[in-house]
Amino acid sequence: MTPRRRLAGIGAFTLASALLLSACGGGSGNDPEASEGGPSSGIISVQNGEPQNPLIPTMTNETNGSMAISNIFAGLVYYDAEGEPQFDMAESIDSSDNQTWTITIKDGWEFTDGTPVTAQSYVDAWNYGAYGPNAQNLSYFFEPIEGFADVNFAEDQLDAEGSPKEGEKPASETMSGLKVVSDTEFTVKLSQPESDFPLRLGYSAFMPLPEAFFDNPDSFADTPIGNGPYLVENWVHNEVIELRPNPDYQGERKAQNGGADLVAYTEEDTAYNDLLGGQLDIVKNVPSSAFSSFEDELGDRAINQAAAVIQVINVPEYVKEFQGEAGVLRRQAISMAIDRDQITETIYNGTRTPAKDFTSPVINGWSDTVEGNEVLTYDAAKAKELWDEAEGMDPVGADFTLQIASNADSDHQTWVDAVCNNVRSALGIGCEFDPYATFDEFLDARDNEQIKGIFRGGWQADYPALSNFLGPIYGTGAGSNDMGYSNKEFDAKLKEGNGATDPDAAITAYQEAQTILFGDMPGIPLWYQNATGGFGEDVDNVAFGWDSDPILYSVTKAE
Repeated sequence: MTPRRRLAGIGAFTLASALLLSACGGGSGNDPEASEGGPSSGIISVQNGEPQNPLIPTMTNETNGSMAISNIFAGLVYYDAEGEPQFDMAESIDSSDNQTWTITIKDGWEFTDGTPVTAQSYVDAWNYGAYGPNAQNLSYFFEPIEGFADVNFAEDQLDAEGSPKEGEKPASETMSGLKVVSDTEFTVKLSQPESDFPLRLGYSAFMPLPEAFFDNPDSFADTPIGNGPYLVENWVHNEVIELRPNPDYQGERKAQNGGADLVAYTEEDTAYNDLLGGQLDIVKNVPSSAFSSFEDELGDRAINQAAAVIQVINVPEYVKEFQGEAGVLRRQAISMAIDRDQITETIYNGTRTPAKDFTSPVINGWSDTVEGNEVLTYDAAKAKELWDEAEGMDPVGADFTLQIASNADSDHQTWVDAVCNNVRSALGIGCEFDPYATFDEFLDARDNEQIKGIFRGGWQADYPALSNFLGPIYGTGAGSNDMGYSNKEFDAKLKEGNGATDPDAAITAYQEAQTILFGDMPGIPLWYQNATGGFGEDVDNVAFGWDSDPILYSVTKAE
């Protein structure tokens, strides 16, 4: 079993003391923050893709964009390679009751346009992200803050399709729970005590924004003004995002290289071949065609480590065949028709582990015995029985073909074909891959409800907690709830876990919430994903983090 990672402390909480303890000790060891030999001047090249959205922190909820966001912005805390929170801009984050938090930031920080980063920069950014008419993807993360409902549309302001009626506006533009005390201090009042609130603050939703953003958000989107270890020197869409060191960054993540070029690849095999040929420094996703050989080919430059990543197949609620009781039976049938053990071994060569729940084994509180998870066990006979039972209720007919959608610029067709072989064999129906040329095209089709069947849904954790694998994906109205799933009992159980002051009680609530998910199957968990990457001979001090992303600022390269 993969070792579990401890969360930050539970109970009345002072993040300053927790981070002080984690900062103690000497020697660099394998710590990517302690690059040997000092800064280098070479520019590193990194496999990436075209971001779906503009580079606005509260709008970015996919991996290509987040690679840029996490490096051009600095928040209150950041996560080290092990997923432990470390202070970035925060001086202290304190609470005596886990409901009202006092946050003090370090003085003297600036955005790359020379304007100061103040408490107001955080409060304004959070209010912008939460305000309903701004339609930010990560607005859900501000829901715990008092006054969130007031900055969003009430039910009677929405039409039958859930869109705001013409002329309607929320009751307020700002959340009552946010108060600026001074340039270096603000307070956050939550609607209920939440002991892990500080743990979330390293996620991109909680980054600050400069005044220039609010003057012209559209202009800012392509040339973002940040306060992190890098700045955007140039963005050639569908080609490269050129990041260069921010000389005014004052945190611990100072760039140890001359910059990073995030290269937009549309084929993982191409990226890997460029790595082997010395034309690319870091690959963050090894293609399945190289799973059996990349560790031999790269030697100690190969990365194969556990990460907080899970792959699922999501089931949109608008697809008729998966609605109602018969729809749930079909979801369960598809799940039990998939031979996860065989696929992870034959296709992924052991770099994936069959899923036993909706979260990740590297997160504290994970369990492989969540009630209801038997639907993840391969049983072709039971799968056929469930499908036939659904046909007796609401038939789709013998000619039905299941479509599984995903992007074709990453290596997904191989596993989709294997899943389809399982489905055809066990259920006696058709099954085929529904490809979209690029990741952003796939996301746009998903977001516009244009996908005809079910679709791939990978999740890379935003912060190291069970709740992060549940609320943002399956909570009603959540920013990454791409299926339109809603269950009040699940929402209530999630709220119970978030508000628990005892860690064991929180874990119990989250496991009970997962049991509800197993009953509804809004998603079909497939496997936990290792970070499988590699780096070239010209770079040193390369490390991949707990979330599977390479830590760019620590990499060194001679010019």
